[in-house]
Amino acid sequence: MQTQGNRKIWYSLYGRMLERPRLEAAFRKVKAANGAPGVDGVSVKAFADRLAEQLDVLVKELKDKSYRPLPVLRVEIPKDGGGVRKLGIPSVRDRVVQQALLDILNPIFDPDFHPSSYGYRPGRSAHQAIDKASTFMRRYELEWVVDMDLSKCFDTLKHDFLLTQVRKRVADGSLLNLIRLFLESGVMTDAGEENTEEGSPQGGVISPLLANIYLDFFDQWSMARGYRIVRYADDILIFASSQKGAERRLAAATHFLEEEMGLAVNREKTHITNLYKGVRYLGVVISRHHTRIQEKKVKAFKDKVRKLTRRNSGRPLGSTIYELNPVLRGFANYFRIANCTKVFRELMSWVRRRLRAIQLRLWKRSSRLHRRLRQLGFQGEFKHIKMSSWRSAKSPLAAMALQNKHFEEMNLFSLDKVQVAISVRQLAG
Repeated sequence: MQTQGNRKIWYSLYGRMLERPRLEAAFRKVKAANGAPGVDGVSVKAFADRLAEQLDVLVKELKDKSYRPLPVLRVEIPKDGGGVRKLGIPSVRDRVVQQALLDILNPIFDPDFHPSSYGYRPGRSAHQAIDKASTFMRRYELEWVVDMDLSKCFDTLKHDFLLTQVRKRVADGSLLNLIRLFLESGVMTDAGEENTEEGSPQGGVISPLLANIYLDFFDQWSMARGYRIVRYADDILIFASSQKGAERRLAAATHFLEEEMGLAVNREKTHITNLYKGVRYLGVVISRHHTRIQEKKVKAFKDKVRKLTRRNSGRPLGSTIYELNPVLRGFANYFRIANCTKVFRELMSWVRRRLRAIQLRLWKRSSRLHRRLRQLGFQGEFKHIKMSSWRSAKSPLAAMALQNKHFEEMNLFSLDKVQVAISVRQLAG
């Protein structure tokens, strides 16, 4: 390592890639993530069954420079707002090498990234990005916001530009060549193999760090101009105290991103907004006094719940609740940063109604519902209701037979008992 000015330059890093303990540690992280097989069809379990042999081969290939990554497997994931997100799944062996490379590079680059960059960085989160954006607007009164949208950012990163940024900190030619091999490994689609002359496919272990290295060039440019920004991966907000100031920042940032960095700004989605209209960012809407959940996120949540709570599934209620709990817990843990007491309460009431509808369908006959009511100590004559009807799930009889307490005893996660409007400091604690 040498120091040039205030910047440390790292040499002779490639030898660390040949350390077997490093590759073993990398595999443990890959195993913990438990991703899908790549183009070779080898699963994490199959790789683990022959771990010693697989690592011996990797050490040999890395040592004699014969290692060549396989093309990544292209997978398309539907987006909430329509369209698809293209992911690339590397083979397990390539994920191990990428993880080892990430473990070497991350401590070199991450400490010097822009303080308002939050995506895919150790110890940083979307919650922190939302909190920083709220602080800029509410406390610093930078109430005008440029919401930048980059078109297919990961797919359009220019390889030479990226390697130039890496080279500012890493002068090891072998390590740089390894990065280029990953960038140019190709993509396998249904139509066959495609070359990758630009981009770093989402899904690769190393891709988020490479994207951050690339976009940090924009972050540092923004800092030099005195712009306040928040960036989470390619989701960028630029703050200003006036509409004209926001317009100037939008023009300057668009020119820099396109002309200097070779990226494309999506002009249809990029726009200027302000705190009074509400700023949509990372699933929430930040307004003057409140942060609320975006409507499309509530809809996506309800769609997931519907798939898990179909009345005709025939599964026991306990099995449904077991599968439902991670969805409820994940939604609550992410969005409890918002002011969403009412939303959580209404959603939980809807979830319980769906569960009551399932149990009524399983009972089939009103007589079983009546038996349950008498077991609970209710007296009198009970009406016959249609057990397969969605309306019946909201009836007083269903609520009496399947009280909220009943679902608690079945360990259903309760959204309406989650503390909301949590600060980032409280979340970290």
